[in-house]
This record gives sequence, structure tokens and C-alpha cells, in this order.
Amino acid sequence: MKKTFIIHPILFAIFPILFLYSHNIGQLSIVSFSEILMLIAIMIGFTIIAMVLLWLILKKDSRKAGIVVSIFLVLFFSYGRIYDPIKGFKIGNFIIGGHRYLLAVWLILFILGAYFIIKTKKDLHNFSNILNVIAIVLVLFSLVNIGFYKFKTRDIQEDSSIVLQDGEAVISESLTELPDIYYIILDGYAGESSLKEFYDYDNHEFINFLTEKGFYVASKSRCNYPWSYLSLASSLNMEYINYLSEDVGLKSDDRTVPYQMITTNKVWKFLHSKGYKFVHLNSSGWGPTDRNRNADISIRVNRFNEFNISLIQTTMLKPFEKYIIVDSGVQKVLYSFSNLAKVHQIDGPKYIFAHIMSPHPPFFFDANGELISEVEYKLDAYWDREKYLNQLIFVNSKLEILIEEILSKSEVPPIIILQADHGARSTLGDPHSDRTDPANIGWLDPTAEMLRESTFILNAYYLPENGSSLLYDSITPVNTFRLIFNYYFDENYELLEDKCYYSPYWQPYNFFDVTEIKNYNQQQ
Repeated sequence: MKKTFIIHPILFAIFPILFLYSHNIGQLSIVSFSEILMLIAIMIGFTIIAMVLLWLILKKDSRKAGIVVSIFLVLFFSYGRIYDPIKGFKIGNFIIGGHRYLLAVWLILFILGAYFIIKTKKDLHNFSNILNVIAIVLVLFSLVNIGFYKFKTRDIQEDSSIVLQDGEAVISESLTELPDIYYIILDGYAGESSLKEFYDYDNHEFINFLTEKGFYVASKSRCNYPWSYLSLASSLNMEYINYLSEDVGLKSDDRTVPYQMITTNKVWKFLHSKGYKFVHLNSSGWGPTDRNRNADISIRVNRFNEFNISLIQTTMLKPFEKYIIVDSGVQKVLYSFSNLAKVHQIDGPKYIFAHIMSPHPPFFFDANGELISEVEYKLDAYWDREKYLNQLIFVNSKLEILIEEILSKSEVPPIIILQADHGARSTLGDPHSDRTDPANIGWLDPTAEMLRESTFILNAYYLPENGSSLLYDSITPVNTFRLIFNYYFDENYELLEDKCYYSPYWQPYNFFDVTEIKNYNQQQ
């Protein structure tokens, strides 16, 4: 028997991870490459164990053992990609696009494939070599794509480090006691006017609660940019970032620079120079805010990040995502609030950053905080207005408890910022469906109505020592820390004109001023 070097099972095990990473690098909030290596190591370990066990069972036939393992891996990692296109598919009244049927088909295919390989008397030397070649080509293709991207963005990353530089701040003596600063991002929390116009909901009870507690609610506030990574890159660096399309040379939908601007930002650097501890809530599951290497204290409340979830959804674990992913998503929200209520126990002045992925989809909670029966882990499901509204009402109740806790337990009156990174998006459609469908056109060419819903946001401030006296109804996130640093730290930042720039989902650096859109300011 000719000797065959059996490498294809290991390569088929790591290819889906590398492919997902390479396919989305620069597009999604991908985890660090070190975490990818950890996932690869786990899959290699699993594959080797499976091959050794089969090798023993099949009387030390390494070729058959390797091919059977490869069959399983191909079926395992392709399941989710086949399921999504055929979900709900019917022949007459018979639904064949459900998990029970597809799992049965996959099981039959594996049994038939394994049975044929095990029982065949043919020499599998050539077949094993063919599988080796296919696996090597697939892995190399992904590695080349990753390498090419890293090389292509090398200059951009160097330029971004210059963009992020800022001078050291001089410690001011204007404050005898530094207040804790809570910067809480409530993802996709629509402004009061949007809730009235698009959801027929009056949010006055929660707004009244905030004002009674001493908050100033900017009733006409809008986001400066429509997408989280642009919005946060702007607010955390206290500047408009339209220059990215020219100065940094970002002509596509690459997100490397905004992600870096979120991680290493001017707000953190300023407060660090003032002696603040940076407390980062690792809770969003979204790459740029899921963790921050600059944090003095990181509080982990999330098991799965965006990459892990995307990978799981492509595999045969997809039918069990309710028990794997959804449970993690629920705990992510609940633990975010419970941990924020305890941060006051940390000694010294603190800057606390928390990005809470709610009321943003996926929807887990009803208005009373009970888990809804059917949960789909869809990040763009704004079109289900009832579920969005119910989750927002639940978030309100958690915020009321959290604010009571923070205000009652803080020795020095804190600064609290409750701010959405963008509005809701029920009118935009589905970005992952047919782009030419008029129902989805909002992601590329939004109407004035769509712009109103997606740009008006909740923006509320608790600023002790009469700090609210400088606030105004139309303040936008870009001016948040400019105003705060001026008032509390005797800085002299110029307040910028409050503008809102929209850019299409697939052309994020193609900015235009939304105020130029006819009827944008005509709220119903």
C-alpha cells in the first residue's frame, strides 16, 4: 500500500474558520487573530482525536479514518449555509426547509458516505491525495486573502495612528473631587419623536423619570453618523470623521480605521491623563466595543462575540442556537445592567464605558422582561416594531433601576450619559436581502422618513454642579465630551455645529448632510 500523508481532515477543520475571518476581515467586527488561532487549535484537537479513534476502530486504516472525518466536517460546517436559503421552503403544503428534515438528510448523507468508505475495497490513495489538494488550496486561498488585506491596509493603519494622536492634558485643580463618568451606549434607542411617529408610542413616562432624577434630555438630538462604528468613532474622538474618505483613503467599506479610533480614542486618553481608571464593560459582543486593550479594568459579561456567533450559525449547531447563542445574548444584556450597578465599588475616579446591545435586535424580552417564546438571532430585524418596542420598554425599566442604584451609591455625584449610537430602522428593510427590492432600498437610498427614524436618538445627561445649564435640545454626540471637558476640567474645546451625516450601508464613507434632504425635518 502506498503511503499517503493524511492532512485534509485538519485543513477541512480549520478552513471554515479562516474563510469566515478572511471573508469578513475589514467588514465586520472580527475578533483578534489570536482568538482565531485558539479556535483553530480547538478544531485541530477535536479532529486529531476523532481520527485516532476511527483509526483504531478501522484497524489502523488512516485513509478511511481521514476521509470519514472529512465527510463529517464538511457536512458539519456546511449545514447553516444550506439551511438559511431553504428555510421554510414548501412543496405543496409540506415544509421541507425545517431543521428536522435537513438534519435527517445530513445524517443519512454521513451514514451513506461513511458506510461506502468503510466497506469499499478500492485503494483510496488517489482519492485521499485529491482531498489533500482541495483542502490545501482552500486554506491557502483564505490565508492569501488575509495576507493581502493586511498588506493593503498597512499604510492605512499607520495613517490612523497619526489621526489618533493627541496632546497630554494638564491636570486641573478646578475639581476637588473627580466624579465618575458613565458613558452608556444604548444601541439603536430611538428618539422620543421617532417613537411617536413610527411606533405610535409615547415615551414620556421614562423621560419624566429621567428629568425628575436631574437628567437633561436633548429632545431634538440626532446621531452624527448612522452606523455604530462611525458614530462611536466620532463621539469618542469628539470630531467629525468625514476626512476618512479622503485623508485616510478609505474608498470602500473597510472599517479598520474607525474600529481603531473606537479602541484608542481621545476621550479615554484625556481622562487617563486626569487620573481616571478606565473601566470597560466587555459586554457588546461587537468587536470594537466587546473589549478594549487600553482598559485598566475589564468586566467580562459575554461568552460569545460576533465572530463566534456567525461561525456557530454556519454549523450543525444552528438548530440549537436557542440554547447556545440566545442564552448568551440574554445574559449579555442582564449582566450589563447588574455589573454597571456595582462599578461604584471600585476605588478612585472612574470612566466607565458600556455598550449595551439593546433595544437593538435580536429581540429577547417582552415589555415585562419575560423571555419571548420564539427568538431569532437576527441583528437587523427592526421591521418587527412590536418586539422592538417591547424590548425598549424593558430596557427603560432596567435603566430606572440602574440609575437609582448609581445615584444612591455614588459618594461623589457622577456624570451619566445615556446615548444611542443611532436610531431605529424599521423602515429601511433588510440589508441582507435583495438590494434592488424597494422594501430594502433604505439601506442605500433612504427617504426623508427613513432618515428621521434612523437618526433621531435618545441623548440624556446627568451633569452635577449645574452642568446641564450648558446643554441644549439639539446637542449631538460629537459635542458631548467637548462640553463636559470644558465645564468640569476647564478645557476650551470649541463646540462644533451639530450635523448629521448619512452614508449608504455599502458605501459608508460616501457622506451627505441629511438636512439637505427635503421634508427631513417635517415630523408627523
